[in-house]
This record gives sequence, C-alpha cells and structure tokens, in this order.
Amino acid sequence: MKIRIDEELKEKCPNLVLGCIIANVKVTEYDEKLWKEIDEEYLKFQGTMELKDVLQLENIKASRDGYKKLKKDPSKYRVSSESLVRRLVKGLGLYKVNTIVDINNLISLKSLNSVGTYDLEKIGEDICFKVGKPGETYEGIGRGPINLENMPVFQDEKGKFGSATSDSTRAMITKDTKCILMNIISFNGEKNLQEYISNSIELLKKYAYGEILEVKVVK
Repeated sequence: MKIRIDEELKEKCPNLVLGCIIANVKVTEYDEKLWKEIDEEYLKFQGTMELKDVLQLENIKASRDGYKKLKKDPSKYRVSSESLVRRLVKGLGLYKVNTIVDINNLISLKSLNSVGTYDLEKIGEDICFKVGKPGETYEGIGRGPINLENMPVFQDEKGKFGSATSDSTRAMITKDTKCILMNIISFNGEKNLQEYISNSIELLKKYAYGEILEVKVVK
C-alpha cells in the first residue's frame, strides 16, 4: 500500500506526520479489560481541567493551528481528539462501539492526536492525505454530510474517505472487518510518535488478536 502526504498540504502544514499501522485483527463487541484502561485514561481528564484548558494541550493546539493554516475553522470542525477530550471534561464519557474503535479512541486520548482506523477491504491501494476542495463531501459516521473544503482528508482511487475531524461511513470498522489501516495524525512532527505507534501495536495484539503486517512513518 502506498501512503503519502500531498505537497500542498505539506507546504501549509510542514510538521504534519502520519504513523501508519496495517494489521489483521478480530473485531469483538466489548472487552472489559480494555475498558478498564479507557476508564483509567478518562480519570486523567475528569475534574482536572476546564474546556478552555483543552485548547492548550500541546498536540490538540498543534492540530487546531494546522486547521487555521488551511483556513478551516477548528472550533466548527473540531479534530476528533479534541472532541473526545471535551466529552470527558464534560463528564459525558465515551461511546462503546467495538474493540477496534475503542482502541482507536484510547490511542487518541493517550496521544491527543486524531487517529483514523479504516477497513482495508473498503479502501484502495494508493492513499493520499490532501486538502479537500470546494463542494467535496462525504457521509460522516453519525454526523451526516461533512463539508471537506480546506480539510485535511484521506483519498483513494474512489474518493475521500477519512479526516482528522470525522471519518466516512464507506471505510468504517464493522464486526466483519478483518484487516485495518490505522493512521495516527500528528500536526506536531514526530514528537513521541514512535511511542504512540508502539502503544497502538500493543493494544491491537492484546485486545484484537492483532497480527501486524506493516508499520511506517509518512512525512
């Protein structure tokens, strides 16, 4: 699989880096031990900060700054890591979806980067992370049509399928997913990225019977 960052996006966001993992997995509905880890991460945010403090968390701030450089309003189109942390600060907790989505969200909380995980059978072989064009949309998971203009988005041969804000229904993880592409999206360069990749691999092996096929950092 080829994964690259488009020159226009890289020029506007020079610190943008992707940590990519391809793995065979087994998706299950719920894992109690995984949720114990998620709850432990939850406690780091619950009652320890206010909503205004979320904006100053280093990787979230870097992501918001990236959106501003692209002329995309980061308060209207929040990066997914910020949305997750805001839920916890409000005391709302996280949705239980399935083990892969739950791992995805846990890595996002640990790294404070957006993380997108996709069903490999539903996407193409040539992936480009690029700036969305006027009029481009896709059906976001649980969100309806997403306006992709000026948003950093993943594109394959069929079109756009994922972003740092909300992913598409086309490439979403289901109980039938057998192989995944997980992308850790860092607007803050490679700082601690290897640690987040290693943590992701550990969680995939531990809770999703993960067989790691490929790991790469894309700059």
